[in-house]
Formats: sequence, structure tokens, C-alpha cells
Amino acid sequence: MNINLNAMKWRVLIGCFLSYMFDALDILVLIISLPAIKETMQISTTEAGFMVTATLLGIGVSSLVMGGLADTLGRRKALLLSLATFGVLTIAIAGVTDWKQLLVLRFLAGLGLGGVWGTVAAQVNEAWPPHQRARATAFVLSSFSIGSGLAAVLAACLLKTYGWRVLFVISGALVVIPIIYVWLRVPESTVWLAERKVSRDLLAPRNSVTIKSLFAADLLRKTLLGTTASALALTAYWGAMTWLPTILVQEHGLEPSTMAGFIAVMNVGTFIGYNLFGWLADRIGKRRMIIISLIGCGLMLPIYTFATDKTALLLLGPAFAFFIAFVGLFGSYFAELYPTHLRASGAGFCFNVGRGISAFAPLLLGSVAVSVGFSISIGFCGALFLLAAAVISLLPQDVDLHWAYQNPKGVSPTSESI
Repeated sequence: MNINLNAMKWRVLIGCFLSYMFDALDILVLIISLPAIKETMQISTTEAGFMVTATLLGIGVSSLVMGGLADTLGRRKALLLSLATFGVLTIAIAGVTDWKQLLVLRFLAGLGLGGVWGTVAAQVNEAWPPHQRARATAFVLSSFSIGSGLAAVLAACLLKTYGWRVLFVISGALVVIPIIYVWLRVPESTVWLAERKVSRDLLAPRNSVTIKSLFAADLLRKTLLGTTASALALTAYWGAMTWLPTILVQEHGLEPSTMAGFIAVMNVGTFIGYNLFGWLADRIGKRRMIIISLIGCGLMLPIYTFATDKTALLLLGPAFAFFIAFVGLFGSYFAELYPTHLRASGAGFCFNVGRGISAFAPLLLGSVAVSVGFSISIGFCGALFLLAAAVISLLPQDVDLHWAYQNPKGVSPTSESI
């Protein structure tokens, strides 16, 4: 596929945006459907929490599988495989007869869901120049809010009339959209192809990537701190976001359709936050903006969950969601911490193992909420956001920022140079 680099970066941006948008749709459809699934299958809050836990565990395991495939087989093939995996398995969920079958399917779908994040983070990082990487990656990952909003809209239109099974069928079928676009329009990463060629020329092919490589002496600190920060931030995020729809319905008395509308409005704040934080990160640094984002989440989450007035909830939701931009910034920041042959594995490991660890947050908070209530239990998640900010401060300053200061109008270095 002979296209110039400028055209390629835009195709990569669109393909990765669509891929992560439908990744988000798949994840949020389950969360929004939990109240209906609980009622239909007559299961407890703890059992419902297990469903989200199974998804996040699958996502965590994906870093051991899909990241390696992206670094050995190529970004494009790994992305298509990830999309096809969770799309087919999401459709299959419509046919389950008990909640245990749903657990298994959600775990397996998580393998594909987790593979998308690490692959798009690496591919965008390699397609865009250093001084634009944060905003490009943040824009791509801001599609999570679009996917979440789409899930809320679909749920509002379909859930009450047609039920959650139809919702899963439609959500899985829609994944064909990014598959077709990536297949026809997105080329393989030129940086990955060049690195593979150099390795072959030097008779040192990297045919496989092992997790052990991420714990080599020069990468150990980055891997441990990056994974710890992700685990803390994502435990807080998933602990809160999993049960927010339930809180709005059970503790604040909203109708399910109204709740879906509130979630959709929250995602407007998320989309704006991702892109504004990404733009600022290219100017003052990714690490600095991640810290600001996490502190904002830590302070706003308790304020939001303890609000009681419906108007306040409608206004404070987007304000809290505005600071969730750290997820988009993780993509560009973690990717630059690793060399090309470990980029998808390293960035995916930090983020997805963190998501795997956070898998137990929905279950834990669901159990604790039985005793103290959802609002109080979720309020504690704010402290985890603040702790994650402290861990990020121990990681190195972004390399791309140093380049931007030294070459404000210069030619960008190759990705391998970082």
C-alpha cells in the first residue's frame, strides 16, 4: 500500500479511533445492562459484579497474548484479530442461558478488548511525529467516550422494548465497521516494518516477545511503576463507573432511560477532557497532565457521588468525567517508555495488567456497598486516584517533551530514537 506518511497518519488515526470506539461500546453495554441482567437472571449484586470482573480479567490476560502478537506479527493483524474476537463473542452472549456462561464469554471477549488498547497506542505513536503524539493518541482514546455514549443511546432505545440480548447482538454486529475500515484503509506501521527489516539484516530476528523482556534492568522501574499507577487509577475508575448506573437508579431514583441520558451527558465531558488534556500535554508534558488529571478525578469523584439533587448530578457528571483524560494520556506516555520491538507489549502490559488487577474492584465495591451503600464505598475510590498521581510522579519526564523544547520546528526523530 503506497501512500505518503501524512496520509498514513490520518488513516491510522481514523482506523484506531473507530476500533477503540466500538471497544468501549462493547464494555459499556454490559455495565449499562447490569440492572436488566440482574432482574432477568435473578442474580445478586455480587454475581453481577463478577461479570464485569470476568471482562477485566480477560483484558488483563490479553497483555500476555495480544501485545506480543502486535510486536511480532504486526499492529494491523493484531488489531483485526482483536476486533473480530470481541465482536463475535459479544453476539454470542445473546444466546446464554445462565450467568456462568456469560462469565466465560465475557472473559474470552476481554482478550480482544484489551488487545485493541495496546495496539492502537503503539500504532498512533509510530504514525505521528513526537510533537503531536499526545493529542493524536488522546483523540483516538477519547473515542471511548463516544462509544460509551453510543452504548447509552442504544440502551435507551432498545433495552426497555427489546431487552438486553438484542442490545448485545447489535453491539457485536457493529464491530464490522472498524474491521472493514482497518482492512481496506489502514497499512502496517512503517516503523514496525523498518525495525523488523533491521533485525533481519543483522541476523537477529525478534520472532517472539517475552514478558521477561519488559523486566530487563533498563525497563524494570518503568514497567513496575507504570503497572502500579494503572492498577490504582483503573481500580478507582472501574470501581466507580461500574456501579454509577446502579447508583443513579437505586439511590437517586432515576428511571433507566433517564440514567442512560445522564451517562451520555457525562461522556461529553470525557471527550472534551481527553482532547484538551492531549493538546496541553504536547506543550507542557504528558506526565504533568496525567498527574493533574488524576488529582482532578480524586477530588471530583466524592463530590459527584454525594450529590443528591438531580440537577447537580447532571452538571457534576461531566465535570468529573472531564478529568478522566488520564486514560488517553497513558497511551502516548507509556508507549514512549519502550523501544519499537516492545512498544505494544510494554504499553499494553502496563495498562492492561492494571485493568486486570482492577477487575476485582466491581466485585469488592458491590460487596462493600451491601453494608455501607454505594455512594460511600465509591467515595473511597477518590483516594486511589490521588495515590496513582503520586506513583506517576516517580516515572521519568516525557522524552518527546525534551525533543519539542530542543527542536520546536525541527524534523521529528524516528520512533526508535525514543
